Amino acid sequence: MRALLVVNPAATTTSARTRDVLIHALASEMKLEAVTTEYRGHARDLGRQAADSGEIDLVVALGGDGTVNEVVNGLLHNGPDLDNLPSLAVVPGGSTNVFARALGLPNDAVEATGAILDALANRTERTVGLGLAAGTPGTEDESVPERWFTFCAGLGFDAGVVGRVEQQRERGKRSTHALYVRQVVRQFLEEPHRRHGAITLETPGQEPVTDLALSIISNTAPWTYLGNRPMYASPKATFDTGLDVLGLKRLSTPAVARYGTQLLTSSPEKGPSGKHAVSLHDLTDFTLHSKVPLPFQMDGDHLGVRTSVTFTGVRRALRVIV
Repeated sequence: MRALLVVNPAATTTSARTRDVLIHALASEMKLEAVTTEYRGHARDLGRQAADSGEIDLVVALGGDGTVNEVVNGLLHNGPDLDNLPSLAVVPGGSTNVFARALGLPNDAVEATGAILDALANRTERTVGLGLAAGTPGTEDESVPERWFTFCAGLGFDAGVVGRVEQQRERGKRSTHALYVRQVVRQFLEEPHRRHGAITLETPGQEPVTDLALSIISNTAPWTYLGNRPMYASPKATFDTGLDVLGLKRLSTPAVARYGTQLLTSSPEKGPSGKHAVSLHDLTDFTLHSKVPLPFQMDGDHLGVRTSVTFTGVRRALRVIV
């Protein structure tokens, strides 16, 4: 097997020594080329080269969800092709690793490597669906290029939190769950659209859902983790269906306290619910419009502000070793 290992040297939870051990373990079982990323977007470039080469059977992403997202977007730059594109394997090295954990992989990089090697020996893999987001035709964002996401996207409040966390990391702060909690509080205190949401969700053939203050799009469950605690914004979301949406119409203090508690206590059977909550399951095509530019994130990566985003749920998009 010919494999490319894409290594993010800034991965939060793996040391250089650990990465060397993992590289040697993988190289003992396959013809492996390991490349360390050097700039933002490098993992995407490497994934694209692997897809175009026709010589790579497997791409292994060693890093966090951002590294995985870049690799996936590189592999799928011309769209899904299950018969010809390399498979993907993920070794978790970030602070949260939602995609890897949603696949059932251990959150420890060494244990996950062992699980991947076992899967390769047993020739086991699964095909997962992914989300695709693009600028909406006829809007000021229509020229925004399409981009794939593996587990979630968000327009509004949660994307604002992601943006705040990235700003703190650029200032040298370490990515921790405590850092995320602090930024949630700050985003809430400064959120200008808490009581009157600016987002409208449009689905073909359905009445629009208006005045959303928060919109979380899930491709799988859980949506994220707080430490080892999984949180289910859309419990029914899976890699085998379309996309799910959780929208909240009000972010007042009582509403945030209620829905925040529901998220912290959510389970595969029950997520947030209430008169200001909107839950939609297994959507293939829909659009989010905003009256004002709002922050936008995909797989925990802040992508600036948007006024309109069109989403597509794509089933059977990628083969994953697991």
